[in-house]
Amino acid sequence: MKDPFVRQSHRVDPADNIVQQARQGSIAAIVQVLNDNLTESGLRTRAVFADGWLQLLCESPNADRIEPEEVVEQVRTLLEEISPRNIRRVNLNCRIAREEQLLWLEEIERDPEKQLLWSQQLVLRRPNPIAQLVDSLKSTRGRRKVALPKKLPVSMPTRPRDRLQQGLIFGFVVSLLLVFGLNWLYQRTRSTASDPPETTSPTPTPSPTVPAPPDPFTQAVRLAEQASIDGQTAATRAEWLDLAAKWQRAADLMAQVPSDDPRYTTAADRVEVYRQNSRVAQQQAEQTPQ
Repeated sequence: MKDPFVRQSHRVDPADNIVQQARQGSIAAIVQVLNDNLTESGLRTRAVFADGWLQLLCESPNADRIEPEEVVEQVRTLLEEISPRNIRRVNLNCRIAREEQLLWLEEIERDPEKQLLWSQQLVLRRPNPIAQLVDSLKSTRGRRKVALPKKLPVSMPTRPRDRLQQGLIFGFVVSLLLVFGLNWLYQRTRSTASDPPETTSPTPTPSPTVPAPPDPFTQAVRLAEQASIDGQTAATRAEWLDLAAKWQRAADLMAQVPSDDPRYTTAADRVEVYRQNSRVAQQQAEQTPQ
């Protein structure tokens, strides 16, 4: 059964918060925030999430602007400020800007020496849970988050009302942590008092398990299902490009199904369907203004 790729009309709310979408893990929103903040540096980014890594491509028409230390620091700072959900590992690839390549990741993996100036892997720091809680409480009062500033703002004097709100939030957070801490200590004390003395017994050493290799058919189906969902709400050029890359990735995974697999016929049929979907998304991206 072929997977349909139908775009429904969708009206974009101007109040949509791009930074909030980026924090929820939207690749298209992450790319938009990065591009908004790196424009003055002459850099443009593209990204795709694959195999647990955020594969990030950074391009500039001038090689002098892609200094590793400066670019890595800028990208790391922005991503840690966004703190996108479920994204901690980043593979940063940099090269001279060239014409649009839908399958840029496959090209880089095929021949990285000719495609890249340099590449570096980053591990993002986990956000402070207290800061996240404070940020969440602020958002519930109806404040809209704005895009990350390109430069650090000049500090302004805090108004008495803001200081009062900050004090109330801080007091609430401290009280909440104190309640949780006392409850944990109480439960720990009861557990220790009621447990019988432990007896030493040999602990069997678990035998190492060899993980099963990933099934390309299953991976392709999951990626296609996600692409079908994203296709219902895609509106910006970045979202259409991200969607086209997902369909192409799904087609490539289907093409890896061996001929002796009983699902080979279905896989071969879906390869063509997914590639067609990728071309449609690419055409839609070209027609959508930035």
